Amino acid sequence: MIALDQIGFYINQSICQGCKACSVACKDKNNIEVGINFRRVYTKEEGSYMQQANGGIVQNVKSYYFSIACNHCEQPACILSCPTGAIMKSDENGVVTIEQEICAGTQLCVKACPYGGPQYNKETFKSNKCNFCMDLQEKGEDPVCVATCPLGAIEFGPIKELRKKYGNISQIKGMPSPAITKPNIVITPHRDAKLV
Repeated sequence: MIALDQIGFYINQSICQGCKACSVACKDKNNIEVGINFRRVYTKEEGSYMQQANGGIVQNVKSYYFSIACNHCEQPACILSCPTGAIMKSDENGVVTIEQEICAGTQLCVKACPYGGPQYNKETFKSNKCNFCMDLQEKGEDPVCVATCPLGAIEFGPIKELRKKYGNISQIKGMPSPAITKPNIVITPHRDAKLV
């Protein structure tokens, strides 16, 4: 399903410092319970230390961060999995939302999403997720994750414009194939996160 003016996120992973300000601000704005994060920041580490013949140690350690939330996909797996029709995608801007009054808490959306977008709340027995801060956008404000990032590593806007400006990379090392759901995300990868 392609929205008229699909919006998406741009993540400049090459400058993300892993401060988690975006995740904390999202959690605060949405009054989210402990253990639930609509926006998550992952630390990726790889490599090792190797002993050299002369007794020295050399390393090839790599580390980087990645911020991700719901990607408001063109073909959301969460919508297809929902037995009650609680998950909807806007025809206008492509934002995917979960209607809390209709959600039955089956967690099928949680299991279906390859990006971990929907989060299950054990206190309300319902799933919920990033709604692109539409309440803030309607007031002319940026989504809280965008507004909070001290380095400007997160942007949002019409996905066509983001792709024109930043390219078409929507997958980095460790992410599922974008062919599964066609996510509306553009990434400038960290040098160590690029796919080979």
